[in-house]
Amino acid sequence: MEWEIVIGLETHAQLSTESKIFSNSSTRYGAQPNTQANEVDMALPGSLPVLNRGAVERAIQFGLAVDAHIAPRSVFARKNYFYPDLPKNYQISQFEIPVVQGGKVYFQLGEEEKVVNLTRAHLEEDAGKSLHENYTDANGRPASGIDLNRAGTPLLEIVSEPEMRSAAEAVAYARTLHSLVVWLGICDGNMQEGSFRCDANVSVRPKGQEEFGTRCEIKNLNSFRFLERAIQYEAQRQIEIIEDGGAIRQETRLYDADEDVTRSMRSKEDSDDYRYFPDPDLPPLVITSDWVERVQQAMPELPQAKKSRFQETLGLTPYDAAQLTLNRDLADYFEQTAAGLPGDQAKLAANWVLGEVSAALNRDEISIDQSSVKPTRLSALINRIIDGTISNKIARDVFAAMWEDKNDADPDAIIEAKGLKQISDSGAIGKMIDDVLAANPAIVDEYRAGKQKAFNSLVGQVMKAAKGKANPQQVNSLLKEKLG
Repeated sequence: MEWEIVIGLETHAQLSTESKIFSNSSTRYGAQPNTQANEVDMALPGSLPVLNRGAVERAIQFGLAVDAHIAPRSVFARKNYFYPDLPKNYQISQFEIPVVQGGKVYFQLGEEEKVVNLTRAHLEEDAGKSLHENYTDANGRPASGIDLNRAGTPLLEIVSEPEMRSAAEAVAYARTLHSLVVWLGICDGNMQEGSFRCDANVSVRPKGQEEFGTRCEIKNLNSFRFLERAIQYEAQRQIEIIEDGGAIRQETRLYDADEDVTRSMRSKEDSDDYRYFPDPDLPPLVITSDWVERVQQAMPELPQAKKSRFQETLGLTPYDAAQLTLNRDLADYFEQTAAGLPGDQAKLAANWVLGEVSAALNRDEISIDQSSVKPTRLSALINRIIDGTISNKIARDVFAAMWEDKNDADPDAIIEAKGLKQISDSGAIGKMIDDVLAANPAIVDEYRAGKQKAFNSLVGQVMKAAKGKANPQQVNSLLKEKLG
């Protein structure tokens, strides 16, 4: 039997506010346990939540970016079940009326553009953290601890429709979503610190069947590699159980990266089990059209719009435009580089940014804003290729020297100091060609006998004689001319 995987993702993006969603405690990462939790976070009697306006504005930004409906009136609810690390024993979230409703996320899967519809995106508070491993009490005895620093941290939970059909598709969607929230500046996207994490709802069904299978939720996946591997394992686990005559139990599971397996955590609750009801301490959230308009005016150009502009006005391919708009800093770097070149040379700028620059960034494990070669200097280098001063090959050597210099080195100075100027004098190139032809009569005879590889060999001999500095186009043209 052929099986189809059905995947929906629930993604928690920690919003980039300086304080928590219902209190003024700091959200700074890495503080000592329980040093960033006040009376609201600890649910002390008499303390009341106050909604953080900045968290709402970030939710509005996201909704606008995915072309969703921004609810003019939304409601906060209490979601009830036992949280060992959330003192209230309920989580303030949104249920019936979320702030963001619907929306679409467009993403690239190989050469194909895909789209996933969103169900909703709602505001909620995070829980604290339970400490078990390698944790002891004051007397050195094994114990568990509770750190409430994260309790009350603002989250935007983004829920997709179950429209993805492979682990690769889910990862491509998650990467695009990650890029979008970082692009907007509403989340720092740091997955190691828990700022962006996914829950994957996975089920399988026979191909052609419309009814969904029983789903299992894999919690708190904090890397794209783990997301892909967890989905692949879970789908295969479910298929094997069904083919052996068993039934899938709806449950929440955790992914064990060391063993590359998912393990049962608890039975999966349905919404009725959480006993949602409107939080009596929080009035309905009212978002006026003027507020939405102000947020809209302050937003940056979105990735999809920039991608289209790169294709339509700069002539980039859909693939290049998609790669350059995965990251806002990368897109800005490319645009600044292209701005320093003739209008028809944007493709050359894209090749360099996606090629040499990206390779250097990956090798040194740094981000584009840490690049030692600034856009203006890269433009200056590419212009020396365009005007024939150096070849592409020599330009790569100059770029390597610029990268290592770390002082925004001038490409012209490097070219001059190293004597790298391209030889474009027809007389000088012609003399080198004559010498090569005279020294290699057998290869000349092979070429005239119809062997194209012989021509390439002669070109190589000329470039060797010129120490790589001869203009390749002129070498090819003059060599063909002299060979008749």
